[in-house]
Amino acid sequence: MENQPYNNPTPPPPVNYLSPSDERMWGMLAHLSALAGFIIPFGNVVGPIVVWQIQKDKSAYVDYHGKEALNFQITMTIAYGVAILLIVLLIGFPILIVLGLISVVLSILAGVKANNGEYYKYPFTFRFIR
Repeated sequence: MENQPYNNPTPPPPVNYLSPSDERMWGMLAHLSALAGFIIPFGNVVGPIVVWQIQKDKSAYVDYHGKEALNFQITMTIAYGVAILLIVLLIGFPILIVLGLISVVLSILAGVKANNGEYYKYPFTFRFIR
């Protein structure tokens, strides 16, 4: 057999590929899935973990937003725990209300930014997962 050059066809996109619109949607869901915490105990952490774990290998964009949402929700869970302890001093109830409002507003804001294709970084968040 002779060594003949041949043209390789362009390989198909990898299976782990997301279109830009899918990336934005999953990035948004990483943030908005945290709202499940108002229905399911620890849903605020479980929602972003599930979205992040399912899609993190398919898109760096979704990986970023999943980590960001998860870090924020872990930080909020710690803050909720401290507020619950402060209920004994009667200042825990107002703190819980403020934390709940902050969580909803920032999660929705982050979801909108992710859906617009922007990278959002939550304020006052400990970066547990990098």
